[in-house]
Amino acid sequence: MKRNNWIYSLIIFGLCACTANPEKKESQVMEEKPYTADWSSLQQHQTPEWFLDAKFGIYFHWGPYSVPAYQTEWYSHWMYVEDHPVRKHHEETYGSLDEFGYKDFIPMFTASQFDADEWAELFKKSGAQFAGPVAEHADGFAMWDSQLTEWDAVDMGPKRDIVGEMEKAIRKQGMKFVATYHRHWMYAWYPTWDTSVDAGDTQFEGLYGPKVPEGTFVMADKPTNPLPDDAFNQEWLDRLDELMDKYQPDMIWFDNKMDIIGEEYRQQFLANYYNKAEEWGQEVVCTYKFTDMAKGSAVLDLERARMSEKKDFPWLTDDSIDWKAWSHIANPKYKSTNRLIDFLVDVVSKNGAVLLNIPPTADGVIEQEVRDRLLEMGEWLSVNGEAIYGTRPWKIYGEGPQEIVEGHLSENKNPDAVAQDIRFTTKGDALYAIALDWPESGKLMIRSLGTDQELLDETISQVELLGYKGKIKWVHSAEGLEITLPEEPVGQHAFALKIAQ
Repeated sequence: MKRNNWIYSLIIFGLCACTANPEKKESQVMEEKPYTADWSSLQQHQTPEWFLDAKFGIYFHWGPYSVPAYQTEWYSHWMYVEDHPVRKHHEETYGSLDEFGYKDFIPMFTASQFDADEWAELFKKSGAQFAGPVAEHADGFAMWDSQLTEWDAVDMGPKRDIVGEMEKAIRKQGMKFVATYHRHWMYAWYPTWDTSVDAGDTQFEGLYGPKVPEGTFVMADKPTNPLPDDAFNQEWLDRLDELMDKYQPDMIWFDNKMDIIGEEYRQQFLANYYNKAEEWGQEVVCTYKFTDMAKGSAVLDLERARMSEKKDFPWLTDDSIDWKAWSHIANPKYKSTNRLIDFLVDVVSKNGAVLLNIPPTADGVIEQEVRDRLLEMGEWLSVNGEAIYGTRPWKIYGEGPQEIVEGHLSENKNPDAVAQDIRFTTKGDALYAIALDWPESGKLMIRSLGTDQELLDETISQVELLGYKGKIKWVHSAEGLEITLPEEPVGQHAFALKIAQ
Protein backbone atom coordinates (compact mmCIF):
# COMPACT_ATOMS: atom_id res chain seq x y z
CA MET A 1 0.00 0.00 0.00
CA LYS A 2 2.81 2.36 0.89
CA ARG A 3 4.55 1.50 -2.37
CA ASN A 4 1.40 2.35 -4.34
CA ASN A 5 1.03 5.67 -2.50
CA TRP A 6 4.65 6.46 -3.27
CA ILE A 7 4.14 5.70 -6.98
CA TYR A 8 0.95 7.76 -6.98
CA SER A 9 2.80 10.69 -5.44
CA LEU A 10 5.48 10.47 -8.10
CA ILE A 11 2.86 10.51 -10.83
CA ILE A 12 1.18 13.59 -9.34
CA PHE A 13 4.56 15.32 -8.98
CA GLY A 14 5.42 14.50 -12.57
CA LEU A 15 2.13 15.85 -13.84
CA CYS A 16 2.66 19.07 -11.91
CA ALA A 17 6.17 19.39 -13.29
CA CYS A 18 4.96 18.82 -16.84
CA THR A 19 2.30 21.48 -16.32
CA ALA A 20 4.81 23.96 -14.95
CA ASN A 21 7.61 23.50 -17.50
CA PRO A 22 5.71 24.61 -20.61
CA GLU A 23 4.81 27.85 -18.84
CA LYS A 24 8.45 28.40 -18.01
CA LYS A 25 9.49 27.65 -21.60
CA GLU A 26 6.81 29.95 -22.95
CA SER A 27 8.07 32.70 -20.69
CA GLN A 28 11.61 32.11 -21.92
CA VAL A 29 10.44 32.22 -25.55
CA MET A 30 8.70 35.52 -24.89
CA GLU A 31 11.93 36.91 -23.44
CA GLU A 32 13.89 35.71 -26.47
CA LYS A 33 11.30 37.02 -28.95
CA PRO A 34 10.32 40.50 -27.85
CA TYR A 35 8.46 41.38 -31.04
CA THR A 36 4.95 40.20 -31.75
CA ALA A 37 3.12 40.40 -35.08
CA ASP A 38 1.28 43.66 -34.43
CA TRP A 39 2.20 47.21 -35.39
CA SER A 40 2.37 48.55 -31.83
CA SER A 41 5.04 45.98 -30.96
CA LEU A 42 6.93 46.40 -34.23
CA GLN A 43 7.00 50.18 -33.83
CA GLN A 44 9.24 49.69 -30.79
CA HIS A 45 12.10 48.68 -33.08
CA GLN A 46 14.83 51.31 -33.26
CA THR A 47 16.72 52.22 -36.41
CA PRO A 48 20.33 51.14 -35.73
CA GLU A 49 23.17 53.61 -35.52
CA TRP A 50 25.07 51.87 -38.31
CA PHE A 51 22.33 52.85 -40.76
CA LEU A 52 22.21 56.42 -39.48
CA ASP A 53 25.99 56.61 -40.02
CA ALA A 54 26.32 54.73 -43.33
CA LYS A 55 24.52 57.09 -45.75
CA PHE A 56 25.45 55.29 -49.00
CA GLY A 57 24.80 51.82 -50.36
CA ILE A 58 24.80 49.98 -53.71
CA TYR A 59 22.57 47.24 -55.09
CA PHE A 60 21.95 45.78 -58.52
CA HIS A 61 19.08 44.58 -60.70
CA TRP A 62 20.41 41.43 -62.30
CA GLY A 63 18.56 38.37 -63.54
CA PRO A 64 17.17 36.68 -66.67
CA TYR A 65 15.60 40.03 -67.65
CA SER A 66 19.19 41.24 -68.21
CA VAL A 67 19.54 38.90 -71.22
CA PRO A 68 17.32 40.75 -73.73
CA ALA A 69 18.81 44.07 -72.51
CA TYR A 70 15.92 45.92 -74.06
CA GLN A 71 14.34 49.07 -72.61
CA THR A 72 13.44 47.91 -69.12
CA GLU A 73 13.69 45.44 -66.22
CA TRP A 74 9.92 45.03 -66.78
CA TYR A 75 10.69 43.14 -69.99
CA SER A 76 9.32 39.91 -68.48
CA HIS A 77 5.96 41.62 -68.00
CA TRP A 78 5.64 43.76 -71.12
CA MET A 79 6.62 40.92 -73.44
CA TYR A 80 3.22 39.36 -72.69
CA VAL A 81 1.17 42.54 -73.22
CA GLU A 82 -0.47 42.74 -76.63
CA ASP A 83 0.52 45.71 -78.81
CA HIS A 84 3.32 46.73 -76.45
CA PRO A 85 6.65 47.69 -78.12
CA VAL A 86 8.50 45.15 -75.97
CA ARG A 87 6.25 42.36 -77.23
CA LYS A 88 6.78 43.45 -80.81
CA HIS A 89 10.55 43.41 -80.26
CA HIS A 90 10.38 40.03 -78.55
CA GLU A 91 8.39 38.33 -81.30
CA GLU A 92 10.60 39.81 -84.00
CA THR A 93 13.78 38.78 -82.18
CA TYR A 94 12.92 35.49 -80.44
CA GLY A 95 9.65 34.24 -81.94
CA SER A 96 6.12 33.72 -80.64
CA LEU A 97 5.41 33.42 -76.93
CA ASP A 98 4.26 29.82 -77.18
CA GLU A 99 7.69 28.93 -78.58
CA PHE A 100 9.96 31.29 -76.66
CA GLY A 101 8.70 32.65 -73.35
CA TYR A 102 10.43 34.30 -70.44
CA LYS A 103 11.55 30.92 -69.05
CA ASP A 104 13.71 30.47 -72.15
CA PHE A 105 15.95 33.39 -71.16
CA ILE A 106 17.03 31.53 -68.02
CA PRO A 107 19.55 29.17 -69.73
CA MET A 108 20.99 32.26 -71.45
CA PHE A 109 21.58 33.94 -68.10
CA THR A 110 24.95 32.30 -67.46
CA ALA A 111 26.77 34.91 -65.32
CA SER A 112 29.94 33.52 -66.89
CA GLN A 113 32.10 36.50 -65.88
CA PHE A 114 30.56 37.15 -62.47
CA ASP A 115 33.11 37.62 -59.69
CA ALA A 116 31.51 38.40 -56.33
CA ASP A 117 34.76 39.42 -54.66
CA GLU A 118 35.67 41.78 -57.50
CA TRP A 119 32.21 43.39 -57.37
CA ALA A 120 32.35 43.80 -53.59
CA GLU A 121 35.80 45.37 -53.82
CA LEU A 122 34.46 47.86 -56.38
CA PHE A 123 31.54 48.74 -54.11
CA LYS A 124 33.93 49.32 -51.23
CA LYS A 125 36.16 51.57 -53.34
CA SER A 126 33.02 53.48 -54.33
CA GLY A 127 32.47 54.44 -50.71
CA ALA A 128 29.42 52.24 -50.13
CA GLN A 129 28.80 51.13 -46.57
CA PHE A 130 26.08 48.59 -47.41
CA ALA A 131 25.45 46.56 -50.55
CA GLY A 132 23.71 43.52 -52.00
CA PRO A 133 21.65 41.97 -54.78
CA VAL A 134 18.04 41.95 -55.85
CA ALA A 135 17.29 38.59 -54.26
CA GLU A 136 14.11 38.11 -56.27
CA HIS A 137 12.58 40.48 -58.77
CA ALA A 138 8.97 40.51 -59.94
CA ASP A 139 9.85 37.83 -62.49
CA GLY A 140 9.68 35.08 -59.84
CA PHE A 141 13.26 33.82 -60.29
CA ALA A 142 15.08 33.44 -56.96
CA MET A 143 18.75 34.43 -57.02
CA TRP A 144 19.63 32.24 -54.03
CA ASP A 145 19.87 28.53 -53.25
CA SER A 146 16.21 27.94 -52.46
CA GLN A 147 14.71 24.69 -51.25
CA LEU A 148 11.23 26.07 -51.96
CA THR A 149 11.50 26.29 -55.75
CA GLU A 150 13.51 24.82 -58.59
CA TRP A 151 13.32 28.17 -60.36
CA ASP A 152 16.42 29.58 -58.76
CA ALA A 153 19.96 30.54 -59.75
CA VAL A 154 21.50 27.36 -58.32
CA ASP A 155 19.26 24.91 -60.16
CA MET A 156 19.06 26.92 -63.39
CA GLY A 157 20.84 29.66 -65.30
CA PRO A 158 24.15 30.50 -63.60
CA LYS A 159 23.89 27.43 -61.34
CA ARG A 160 25.49 29.55 -58.61
CA ASP A 161 24.21 30.98 -55.35
CA ILE A 162 24.38 34.65 -56.32
CA VAL A 163 22.97 35.92 -53.01
CA GLY A 164 25.24 33.64 -51.01
CA GLU A 165 28.39 34.58 -52.90
CA MET A 166 27.63 38.28 -52.60
CA GLU A 167 26.83 37.99 -48.90
CA LYS A 168 30.25 36.50 -48.17
CA ALA A 169 32.11 38.93 -50.44
CA ILE A 170 30.35 42.03 -49.10
CA ARG A 171 30.92 41.10 -45.48
CA LYS A 172 34.57 40.35 -46.27
CA GLN A 173 34.89 44.01 -47.29
CA GLY A 174 33.39 45.17 -43.99
CA MET A 175 30.10 46.35 -45.48
CA LYS A 176 26.59 45.57 -44.30
CA PHE A 177 24.66 43.08 -46.44
CA VAL A 178 21.41 44.04 -48.16
CA ALA A 179 18.86 41.79 -49.87
CA THR A 180 15.96 43.29 -51.81
CA TYR A 181 12.65 41.54 -52.41
CA HIS A 182 10.01 42.26 -55.04
CA ARG A 183 8.03 39.01 -55.13
CA HIS A 184 4.65 40.59 -54.28
CA TRP A 185 4.73 42.18 -57.75
CA MET A 186 4.86 38.68 -59.24
CA TYR A 187 1.20 38.02 -58.47
CA ALA A 188 -0.52 38.42 -61.87
CA TRP A 189 2.76 39.61 -63.38
CA TYR A 190 2.22 37.02 -66.12
CA PRO A 191 -1.03 36.14 -68.00
CA THR A 192 -1.38 32.72 -66.39
CA TRP A 193 -4.96 32.47 -67.65
CA ASP A 194 -3.77 32.58 -71.29
CA THR A 195 -3.12 29.07 -72.59
CA SER A 196 -1.90 30.43 -75.93
CA VAL A 197 1.39 31.48 -74.27
CA ASP A 198 3.83 29.50 -72.14
CA ALA A 199 2.84 31.45 -69.00
CA GLY A 200 -0.53 29.70 -69.12
CA ASP A 201 1.02 26.22 -69.04
CA THR A 202 0.63 24.75 -65.53
CA GLN A 203 3.95 22.88 -65.78
CA PHE A 204 5.67 26.28 -65.45
CA GLU A 205 3.54 27.50 -62.55
CA GLY A 206 6.57 27.46 -60.26
CA LEU A 207 7.98 30.38 -62.25
CA TYR A 208 4.93 32.16 -63.61
CA GLY A 209 2.78 31.85 -60.53
CA PRO A 210 -0.76 30.63 -59.85
CA LYS A 211 -3.70 30.87 -62.22
CA VAL A 212 -5.40 34.23 -61.91
CA PRO A 213 -8.57 35.48 -63.60
CA GLU A 214 -8.25 37.05 -67.02
CA GLY A 215 -7.69 40.78 -66.76
CA THR A 216 -5.92 40.65 -63.39
CA PHE A 217 -2.65 41.75 -65.03
CA VAL A 218 -0.59 43.76 -62.58
CA MET A 219 -0.15 47.46 -63.26
CA ALA A 220 1.77 50.05 -61.31
CA ASP A 221 -1.08 52.57 -61.23
CA LYS A 222 -4.07 50.25 -60.75
CA PRO A 223 -5.24 48.22 -57.74
CA THR A 224 -4.84 44.45 -57.88
CA ASN A 225 -8.19 42.69 -58.01
CA PRO A 226 -8.66 40.06 -56.77
CA LEU A 227 -5.95 40.15 -54.12
CA PRO A 228 -3.60 37.17 -53.63
CA ASP A 229 -4.94 34.23 -51.66
CA ASP A 230 -3.44 32.76 -48.50
CA ALA A 231 -1.33 30.29 -50.47
CA PHE A 232 0.47 33.10 -52.33
CA ASN A 233 0.82 35.12 -49.13
CA GLN A 234 2.32 32.15 -47.32
CA GLU A 235 4.80 31.45 -50.11
CA TRP A 236 5.81 35.12 -50.04
CA LEU A 237 6.50 34.78 -46.32
CA ASP A 238 8.18 31.37 -46.54
CA ARG A 239 10.72 32.58 -49.10
CA LEU A 240 11.57 35.53 -46.89
CA ASP A 241 12.04 33.27 -43.90
CA GLU A 242 14.37 31.08 -45.95
CA LEU A 243 16.30 34.13 -47.18
CA MET A 244 16.72 35.31 -43.59
CA ASP A 245 17.78 31.94 -42.25
CA LYS A 246 20.38 31.37 -44.96
CA TYR A 247 22.00 34.81 -45.23
CA GLN A 248 21.05 36.90 -42.16
CA PRO A 249 20.82 40.17 -44.10
CA ASP A 250 21.50 43.41 -42.25
CA MET A 251 18.84 45.08 -44.36
CA ILE A 252 15.80 43.74 -46.20
CA TRP A 253 14.47 46.22 -48.73
CA PHE A 254 11.01 45.99 -50.27
CA ASP A 255 9.61 47.39 -53.46
CA ASN A 256 6.24 49.09 -53.30
CA LYS A 257 2.86 47.41 -53.82
CA MET A 258 3.56 45.21 -50.80
CA ASP A 259 0.13 46.23 -49.54
CA ILE A 260 -1.42 43.52 -51.73
CA ILE A 261 0.02 41.03 -49.24
CA GLY A 262 -2.27 40.37 -46.28
CA GLU A 263 -1.49 42.67 -43.36
CA GLU A 264 -1.05 39.75 -40.96
CA TYR A 265 1.63 38.28 -43.25
CA ARG A 266 3.51 41.59 -43.44
CA GLN A 267 3.37 41.88 -39.67
CA GLN A 268 4.53 38.29 -39.23
CA PHE A 269 7.47 38.85 -41.57
CA LEU A 270 8.61 41.89 -39.63
CA ALA A 271 8.26 40.12 -36.29
CA ASN A 272 10.22 37.16 -37.67
CA TYR A 273 12.99 39.41 -38.97
CA TYR A 274 13.36 41.50 -35.85
CA ASN A 275 13.25 38.45 -33.58
CA LYS A 276 15.77 36.55 -35.68
CA ALA A 277 18.06 39.57 -35.57
CA GLU A 278 17.93 39.42 -31.77
CA GLU A 279 19.02 35.77 -31.97
CA TRP A 280 21.82 36.65 -34.42
CA GLY A 281 23.01 39.55 -32.28
CA GLN A 282 22.52 41.92 -35.22
CA GLU A 283 20.92 45.31 -35.59
CA VAL A 284 18.83 45.26 -38.75
CA VAL A 285 16.88 47.57 -41.02
CA CYS A 286 13.74 46.92 -43.01
CA THR A 287 12.42 49.41 -45.55
CA TYR A 288 9.00 50.02 -47.06
CA LYS A 289 7.32 52.40 -49.50
CA PHE A 290 4.19 54.52 -49.20
CA THR A 291 2.02 53.01 -46.45
CA ASP A 292 2.97 49.36 -46.96
CA MET A 293 4.01 49.16 -43.29
CA ALA A 294 2.98 51.19 -40.27
CA LYS A 295 4.89 54.40 -39.74
CA GLY A 296 7.73 53.85 -37.31
CA SER A 297 7.84 50.06 -37.71
CA ALA A 298 10.51 50.26 -40.45
CA VAL A 299 12.39 52.84 -42.54
CA LEU A 300 10.49 54.75 -45.23
CA ASP A 301 12.00 54.45 -48.71
CA LEU A 302 11.40 56.64 -51.77
CA GLU A 303 11.91 55.60 -55.39
CA ARG A 304 13.74 57.90 -57.80
CA ALA A 305 12.80 60.73 -55.48
CA ARG A 306 13.93 62.79 -52.49
CA MET A 307 12.55 65.04 -49.81
CA SER A 308 12.32 68.79 -50.36
CA GLU A 309 12.93 69.51 -46.66
CA LYS A 310 14.79 68.00 -43.71
CA LYS A 311 12.86 65.29 -41.87
CA ASP A 312 12.95 64.40 -38.18
CA PHE A 313 13.04 60.68 -39.04
CA PRO A 314 15.65 58.68 -40.98
CA TRP A 315 14.67 57.70 -44.52
CA LEU A 316 16.14 56.09 -47.62
CA THR A 317 15.86 56.71 -51.32
CA ASP A 318 16.71 54.26 -54.08
CA ASP A 319 17.66 55.42 -57.54
CA SER A 320 19.38 53.96 -60.58
CA ILE A 321 22.63 55.16 -62.08
CA ASP A 322 20.79 54.94 -65.44
CA TRP A 323 18.09 57.52 -66.08
CA LYS A 324 16.19 55.04 -68.27
CA ALA A 325 16.22 51.63 -66.57
CA TRP A 326 17.19 49.60 -63.52
CA SER A 327 18.59 46.62 -65.41
CA HIS A 328 21.22 46.58 -68.15
CA ILE A 329 19.92 47.79 -71.50
CA ALA A 330 21.67 48.24 -74.82
CA ASN A 331 21.37 52.04 -74.88
CA PRO A 332 21.72 53.34 -71.31
CA LYS A 333 21.76 57.00 -70.30
CA TYR A 334 24.01 57.16 -67.27
CA LYS A 335 23.85 60.02 -64.79
CA SER A 336 26.96 62.12 -64.38
CA THR A 337 29.15 61.65 -61.33
CA ASN A 338 28.44 65.26 -60.42
CA ARG A 339 24.70 64.58 -60.37
CA LEU A 340 25.15 61.45 -58.25
CA ILE A 341 27.31 63.26 -55.67
CA ASP A 342 25.00 66.28 -55.45
CA PHE A 343 22.06 63.92 -54.97
CA LEU A 344 23.85 62.11 -52.15
CA VAL A 345 24.79 65.36 -50.38
CA ASP A 346 21.28 66.77 -50.64
CA VAL A 347 19.68 63.58 -49.32
CA VAL A 348 22.10 63.28 -46.39
CA SER A 349 21.48 66.90 -45.37
CA LYS A 350 17.78 66.03 -45.00
CA ASN A 351 18.32 62.97 -42.77
CA GLY A 352 18.28 60.48 -45.62
CA ALA A 353 20.51 57.83 -47.15
CA VAL A 354 21.00 56.68 -50.75
CA LEU A 355 20.79 53.16 -52.17
CA LEU A 356 22.18 53.40 -55.70
CA ASN A 357 21.32 50.74 -58.26
CA ILE A 358 23.75 49.60 -60.95
CA PRO A 359 22.95 47.37 -63.97
CA PRO A 360 25.40 44.50 -64.68
CA THR A 361 25.27 42.74 -68.05
CA ALA A 362 23.77 39.26 -68.27
CA ASP A 363 27.18 37.60 -68.26
CA GLY A 364 28.25 39.49 -65.13
CA VAL A 365 30.17 42.52 -66.36
CA ILE A 366 29.91 45.95 -64.73
CA GLU A 367 30.50 48.27 -67.66
CA GLN A 368 33.39 50.74 -67.59
CA GLU A 369 31.16 53.83 -67.63
CA VAL A 370 29.46 52.56 -64.47
CA ARG A 371 32.79 51.70 -62.86
CA ASP A 372 34.18 55.14 -63.65
CA ARG A 373 31.28 56.87 -61.91
CA LEU A 374 31.45 54.62 -58.86
CA LEU A 375 35.20 55.08 -58.47
CA GLU A 376 34.87 58.84 -58.89
CA MET A 377 32.27 58.85 -56.12
CA GLY A 378 34.71 56.88 -53.99
CA GLU A 379 37.50 59.36 -54.66
CA TRP A 380 35.22 62.23 -53.66
CA LEU A 381 34.16 60.44 -50.48
CA SER A 382 37.77 59.68 -49.57
CA VAL A 383 38.31 63.45 -49.31
CA ASN A 384 34.88 64.65 -48.18
CA GLY A 385 33.51 61.60 -46.42
CA GLU A 386 33.86 63.12 -42.96
CA ALA A 387 31.10 65.55 -43.99
CA ILE A 388 28.87 62.58 -44.95
CA TYR A 389 29.54 59.44 -42.89
CA GLY A 390 28.40 59.53 -39.28
CA THR A 391 26.85 62.97 -39.65
CA ARG A 392 23.44 64.19 -38.56
CA PRO A 393 21.23 66.94 -39.98
CA TRP A 394 21.81 70.49 -38.79
CA LYS A 395 19.14 73.01 -37.79
CA ILE A 396 18.37 73.63 -41.46
CA TYR A 397 19.28 71.43 -44.41
CA GLY A 398 20.75 74.21 -46.52
CA GLU A 399 20.20 77.20 -48.74
CA GLY A 400 20.16 78.07 -52.43
CA PRO A 401 17.88 78.33 -55.46
CA GLN A 402 17.40 74.61 -56.17
CA GLU A 403 13.78 73.62 -55.55
CA ILE A 404 13.13 69.90 -55.19
CA VAL A 405 9.98 68.36 -56.58
CA GLU A 406 8.77 65.56 -54.33
CA GLY A 407 6.82 62.49 -55.36
CA HIS A 408 7.23 58.95 -56.65
CA LEU A 409 9.58 58.81 -59.68
CA SER A 410 10.05 62.59 -59.60
CA GLU A 411 13.85 62.81 -59.77
CA ASN A 412 13.90 63.65 -63.49
CA LYS A 413 11.93 66.81 -62.67
CA ASN A 414 14.68 68.20 -60.44
CA PRO A 415 17.25 70.63 -61.87
CA ASP A 416 21.00 70.37 -61.40
CA ALA A 417 22.42 72.26 -58.44
CA VAL A 418 24.55 75.42 -58.69
CA ALA A 419 27.30 76.98 -56.55
CA GLN A 420 24.77 78.88 -54.43
CA ASP A 421 23.20 75.58 -53.37
CA ILE A 422 24.78 74.73 -50.03
CA ARG A 423 23.93 71.80 -47.76
CA PHE A 424 24.70 71.41 -44.07
CA THR A 425 25.64 68.40 -41.96
CA THR A 426 27.04 68.16 -38.46
CA LYS A 427 29.16 65.76 -36.45
CA GLY A 428 30.36 66.39 -32.92
CA ASP A 429 31.38 70.04 -32.65
CA ALA A 430 31.91 70.44 -36.40
CA LEU A 431 29.48 72.02 -38.84
CA TYR A 432 29.97 71.14 -42.51
CA ALA A 433 28.80 73.39 -45.32
CA ILE A 434 28.93 71.57 -48.66
CA ALA A 435 28.69 73.73 -51.77
CA LEU A 436 27.37 71.79 -54.75
CA ASP A 437 29.51 73.63 -57.31
CA TRP A 438 32.59 75.89 -57.43
CA PRO A 439 31.67 79.57 -57.85
CA GLU A 440 33.26 81.27 -60.85
CA SER A 441 33.97 84.39 -58.76
CA GLY A 442 36.15 82.42 -56.36
CA LYS A 443 34.07 83.64 -53.43
CA LEU A 444 31.28 81.82 -51.62
CA MET A 445 28.73 83.55 -49.40
CA ILE A 446 26.84 81.34 -46.92
CA ARG A 447 23.98 83.60 -45.93
CA SER A 448 22.40 81.20 -43.43
CA LEU A 449 25.44 81.67 -41.19
CA GLY A 450 25.07 85.42 -40.93
CA THR A 451 25.28 86.75 -37.39
CA ASP A 452 21.76 88.16 -37.69
CA GLN A 453 20.34 84.71 -38.54
CA GLU A 454 20.89 83.41 -34.97
CA LEU A 455 21.50 79.84 -36.16
CA LEU A 456 25.03 79.60 -34.79
CA ASP A 457 25.40 78.96 -31.08
CA GLU A 458 28.89 80.46 -30.87
CA THR A 459 31.28 82.61 -32.86
CA ILE A 460 33.10 80.90 -35.73
CA SER A 461 36.73 80.23 -34.83
CA GLN A 462 38.06 78.33 -37.84
CA VAL A 463 37.14 77.37 -41.40
CA GLU A 464 38.84 74.58 -43.34
CA LEU A 465 38.36 73.33 -46.89
CA LEU A 466 38.50 69.54 -46.97
CA GLY A 467 41.19 68.33 -49.34
CA TYR A 468 43.10 71.63 -49.25
CA LYS A 469 46.28 72.01 -47.17
CA GLY A 470 46.43 75.80 -47.21
CA LYS A 471 44.58 78.29 -45.05
CA ILE A 472 41.25 79.70 -46.12
CA LYS A 473 40.41 83.40 -45.88
CA TRP A 474 36.98 84.14 -44.48
CA VAL A 475 34.91 87.00 -43.10
CA HIS A 476 31.95 86.58 -40.79
CA SER A 477 29.32 89.30 -40.72
CA ALA A 478 25.61 89.92 -40.41
CA GLU A 479 25.33 89.19 -44.14
CA GLY A 480 26.86 85.75 -43.84
CA LEU A 481 30.08 83.77 -43.88
CA GLU A 482 32.10 84.84 -46.93
CA ILE A 483 34.80 82.41 -48.06
CA THR A 484 37.65 83.30 -50.41
CA LEU A 485 38.46 80.06 -52.18
CA PRO A 486 41.77 78.90 -53.72
CA GLU A 487 42.43 79.98 -57.29
CA GLU A 488 41.98 76.44 -58.59
CA PRO A 489 39.02 74.20 -57.69
CA VAL A 490 39.73 71.46 -55.18
CA GLY A 491 38.35 68.42 -56.96
CA GLN A 492 35.78 68.32 -59.72
CA HIS A 493 32.57 68.12 -57.72
CA ALA A 494 30.95 69.44 -54.56
CA PHE A 495 33.36 70.72 -51.92
CA ALA A 496 33.03 70.71 -48.14
CA LEU A 497 33.93 73.37 -45.62
CA LYS A 498 34.52 72.37 -42.01
CA ILE A 499 33.45 75.12 -39.64
CA ALA A 500 34.50 75.19 -36.00
CA GLN A 501 32.89 77.35 -33.31
